[in-house]
Order: sequence, then C-alpha cells, then structure tokens
Amino acid sequence: NNFISELSNYPAMSTPNGHTILFVMPSQKPTSRTYADFESLTEALEGVCKIYEEHLKELNPSSLSITYDISQLFDFVDELSDLACLIFNKEQRMYEPKDKEWIKEKIYSMLRKQAGK
Repeated sequence: NNFISELSNYPAMSTPNGHTILFVMPSQKPTSRTYADFESLTEALEGVCKIYEEHLKELNPSSLSITYDISQLFDFVDELSDLACLIFNKEQRMYEPKDKEWIKEKIYSMLRKQAGK
C-alpha cells in the first residue's frame, strides 16, 4: 500500500490554503523520498513547478531559458513514483491529505489564473 492510496480513503473537504507539506518520491527507491513545507497550498503548487524546472535545467544545462507546457509538466508529475500533500485546514484544525491527481487539478487551476492576469 502506498501513501497515496492511503490518503484517498479520507473524505473530501473544502479546499484549504494553509500550511502545506509536500511529499515527493521521484523513484521507487525509498531513499528518494523527500518533503518540503510551505506557508500555503499555492506556494506548494509553485514548488512542484520549480521541481520540474530544476529537472529541465539538469537535462539542458547549456540552455539560457527553459520553456514547457502543462502537458509536459503533468507527464513529469505522472512519472514521479509518488506525490502527495497535507494541507492544514484552520476550521477543522487538522491536516487534509491530497493525492497526485488532486495536485494536478490545482496546478492547472493556478496556471490558468496566472495566464489570465
């Protein structure tokens, strides 16, 4: 049983935007697991984008600028062995677990809002 399948057993609640802990497992190796904490969900979603941008920089060290579209970002996210987050809900006074698909939906919404500005 992986972390995401365990998280998906929890009931869905309204979307909080509090302190967020992002869990990333790039490969099947347990030693590849890492986490980062952010002040908000938005910062965590931007963090996922930054992880991908760093990956692209490693693949293209001589490039001065990096461009990508959302489908490439989502392919990268899908290739991660595991991605999940816990978001603090102030009203419930607890952390809510969210899985990879939920994170992708929120990244999509965030990038659409940014593109509309």
